[in-house]
Amino acid sequence: MKIDELKENVVKETLEDFEKRVAERRSFDSQWQLNMNFYMGNQFCEVGYGGAVRDTSKEYYWQEREVFNHIAPIIDLRLSKLSKVKPKTQVMPATNEEQDIYTAKVSKKILDAVTNKFNLAEKINQATKWSEICGTSFYKVSWNANLGQVIALEDDGNKIHTGEVDISVCSPFEIYPDSCTRESLEDCQSLIHAKVLSTKEILENYGIELKGRDINVYSLDGTNSSLGGLGYAALSSSVIETTRSDSEIVLEKYVRPNAQYPNGRLIIVAGNKLVFDGELPYINGVDGRRDFPFIRQICSEEVGSFWGISMITRLIPIQRAYNAVKNRKHEYLNRLTLGVLAVEDGSVDLDNLEEEGLAPGKILVYRQGATAPTFLGGEEVPSDFEKEEKMLLEEFSTLSGTSEIGTMEAISASMSGVALELLIDENETRLIFTTDSMKTAMKTMAKHILRLYKQFATFPRLIRITGENGDIDVLYFKGSDISTDDVQFDTDYEKNDTISQRRAMIFSLLDKGLLEDENGKISSAMKSKILENIGFGVWEGSADLNDLQMKNADAENLRMSKGEIMEVKEIDDHALHINQHIAFMLKTLYVDKVDKKLEERFLAHIREHRKQLQQQNLSQNLTDAEEK
Repeated sequence: MKIDELKENVVKETLEDFEKRVAERRSFDSQWQLNMNFYMGNQFCEVGYGGAVRDTSKEYYWQEREVFNHIAPIIDLRLSKLSKVKPKTQVMPATNEEQDIYTAKVSKKILDAVTNKFNLAEKINQATKWSEICGTSFYKVSWNANLGQVIALEDDGNKIHTGEVDISVCSPFEIYPDSCTRESLEDCQSLIHAKVLSTKEILENYGIELKGRDINVYSLDGTNSSLGGLGYAALSSSVIETTRSDSEIVLEKYVRPNAQYPNGRLIIVAGNKLVFDGELPYINGVDGRRDFPFIRQICSEEVGSFWGISMITRLIPIQRAYNAVKNRKHEYLNRLTLGVLAVEDGSVDLDNLEEEGLAPGKILVYRQGATAPTFLGGEEVPSDFEKEEKMLLEEFSTLSGTSEIGTMEAISASMSGVALELLIDENETRLIFTTDSMKTAMKTMAKHILRLYKQFATFPRLIRITGENGDIDVLYFKGSDISTDDVQFDTDYEKNDTISQRRAMIFSLLDKGLLEDENGKISSAMKSKILENIGFGVWEGSADLNDLQMKNADAENLRMSKGEIMEVKEIDDHALHINQHIAFMLKTLYVDKVDKKLEERFLAHIREHRKQLQQQNLSQNLTDAEEK
């Protein structure tokens, strides 16, 4: 078979596979559109025949159709709570070897630099919003050769970059698994990422010219006038299908490694043309395997489904019932306030009465001998409205897991602090499944980042890290410096990791004397750590200087372990250097068979430090004696 025929077959099979996946996922698309409409306030809509979301119209012109949106503030409250889930990552060394400990620190600094450079907090919030509204969101962690520092120029003037990790957030509308019954991303054997690009973008990214066509996409529309009530109309944003001109669909089909494709397979089709057909590009899986560049995050798991379920899906029936109760209640009030007038046929000018009503001071003329118009007797608003409204509000809080502690009737002024904290913990526990999914996604993302740098960072590169306390660190590294991707979190419960709570805990430890040494004093290294953890890492110069001294001692350890003889400098903090060198010997030198030459090199260096430390202490004592 000719090459052109093979390419045509690949394109045809990919397009047919995509159409099958679109048909299988159509019901989920309809639910996601419905969720988005309810979140934005267009709540008088439903899924009609064929899966299309359509607006429902008024039955009567006087019908109240106001929206009392409780879903939006509930989701916003959940998002504000989930935005606190930003756990600090730590990279565990592969072994206790000093070199592995050093590379683990390098990996940690790389993650810190990527977090700051790409503003990962914003991307995590964006993905969380998609997962809260639609139930599922995705991160795509890939490598972009057009990013990074410029290292050379081609003959035609194009710049050659070092490349950089590229992290993007994908909505569930873009992802098509091989089956919607897969319960995780790891269960999928193939995955299609579909995106609509303009022909100009396709030409820039893939170098292929396409004719382009009109493609249906989802967009926002704010002209919905079916809301409102008697005598007024209201607008709300809604999700509708519109067309994007001069565009085309780009399909990226990822196939997991198997017997036929040991390194997996990636097929890229733009329109009806084959762009790429080869192995998976990224070694981002476990044990050096190639895998999908996607990470899934869900709101809540639905058994037997690839897609998570959104809280909005559960709240829609309650929101509909609440809108109905409030609107029927207002219609009842309209009848009581405006009144229902009984008029004998032919006794008054009905046209005038309908247009002007019964304004204050109006002279109502009716036919002589006829019965005067009268208002029908009204009743009070039934108490059932109030009861149902209150019950629905309680159901909102119960199902969403966002009970406002300050307004809960269970709290009294006499409640103890312990009982209140237990109540808060119970309230936060209702979000635990969502937070677990977020933390798993963050951990997997960190591993993907390290694995991509290990694969593609062949040239030494410079990164600049700015810490929480304003301290700045600069680091040169390359892929070979990354020997581990075992990412863990500092703490399991991020609520204990705020600055105020951290300070309170440290001050409590200080009061109990648990941070002092055997002489009852706080060492310089411990003082530096304390200042760093309470948010004053650069508050006084001694903290920065101690940190630099320890980094210098660590660098000396590595150089001496490779055979160099390091000179003891006059500016060294000898006490700190001695501690760092002894720690290195205990963790590395004395674990296995002792290298006598290496041991003697370190001992000679430590002796010189102690000698100069004694001289400094003697000189200081003489100075103190003279001052007295």
